[in-house]
Amino acid sequence: MTKTIAIFGGTGKTGRRVVDRALAQGWSVRALARNPERIATTNDRLTVIQGDVLDASAVESTVDGSDAVLSMIGHGKDSPDNLQAEATRLMIEAMKQNGVSRIITLTGGGLRAEGRDEPKLPDRIIRGLLKLLSPKVLADAEAHLEVLERSGLDWTVVRGPRLTEAPGTGAFGVGWVGGDSTTRISRDDLADFLLTQVEDRQFLRELPFVSAR
Repeated sequence: MTKTIAIFGGTGKTGRRVVDRALAQGWSVRALARNPERIATTNDRLTVIQGDVLDASAVESTVDGSDAVLSMIGHGKDSPDNLQAEATRLMIEAMKQNGVSRIITLTGGGLRAEGRDEPKLPDRIIRGLLKLLSPKVLADAEAHLEVLERSGLDWTVVRGPRLTEAPGTGAFGVGWVGGDSTTRISRDDLADFLLTQVEDRQFLRELPFVSAR
């Protein structure tokens, strides 16, 4: 069955990879973009909606007709402090209006999976730096998780470490912070994993951490 995926954050370095891979799998994509020209791909199964992720009508137009939502939005220099939480709230409203239940979001490894993670020293150092240098980004990630937990929807929050431009290998690990996890992953491999979560229910209402082997 051909799926239609609503993608938010599809103009970023990881997002463009997700759009291309979704189309290559034969799926249809509805992507919201403030600057549509940044999505260079052309395809009959790609619909680009011009607008802002904090505009409720634009978000609803993107979700309309979709089977699942995939969000990879990230903070820019002019982003409001609550970007991820507020955008997620608007996505959830649009999903409920359109009968869509599946949402996958992407965030950093600084967000903790309580009772699951067993952070090692490098993990604790990275989280400490994030809290020191980007406290608002971390607070927003935590707030967006709370929004998802209250939604009643089928959500998965995918967490990743430092992202690299190295070619994907397909050899990545999925689990929790600590243990066998590492502190990097290629954007190619991350994009591949994100798309598996559209249909995979292994991490339903969980926060899997994906990293290179």
